[in-house]
Amino acid sequence: MFGQTRNIDTYTDEELVKQIVDNKNSHYFSILYDRYAGLVYNKCYTFADSEEEAQDLTHDIFIKIFINLKTFKGESKLSTWIYSVTYHFCISYINKKKSSKVSFSDEILNGAIEKDLLLDEESDKELFEIKYTRLQEILKLLQIDERMILLMKYQDDLSIKDIAGMLNLNESTVKMRLHRARKKVLELSER
Repeated sequence: MFGQTRNIDTYTDEELVKQIVDNKNSHYFSILYDRYAGLVYNKCYTFADSEEEAQDLTHDIFIKIFINLKTFKGESKLSTWIYSVTYHFCISYINKKKSSKVSFSDEILNGAIEKDLLLDEESDKELFEIKYTRLQEILKLLQIDERMILLMKYQDDLSIKDIAGMLNLNESTVKMRLHRARKKVLELSER
């Protein structure tokens, strides 16, 4: 074992982060980039109007990740942290691009809304029955926040708790936004 060096491709995410933060070595960062570039690009592509725009966003996000990697505390998986950075960067980009700020008011669930939320299982079933190409068309008609919360839930298979943590919202707010987005998709699918 003496004299042998370990292949850095086998480093864990945490080991890579430590090496990058401690040594500012771009070679270690390139390994991290290779591991997560596909995830970041795919997420960016859901926000972008073109492949080039998605590539530009991916590049900008990795610069942001490199600069802010020292803030990663290891309280979640690195992939979750990268996803969160990507999501927030893309939302900010879209908001700047549209020159308008998306604002939400956190609403208290009342009895009627809670009753509607119980019907979400039925809505889920109906969502899955919509043909893929039609669903893609419908998703493009949604506001970016509606589209992303649906993609986080159904494409990325994140739990309500995970989505709430990434968006800094409470779980009931996430449930409400999911409910509204599903309802809008179903209404648009009937047109």
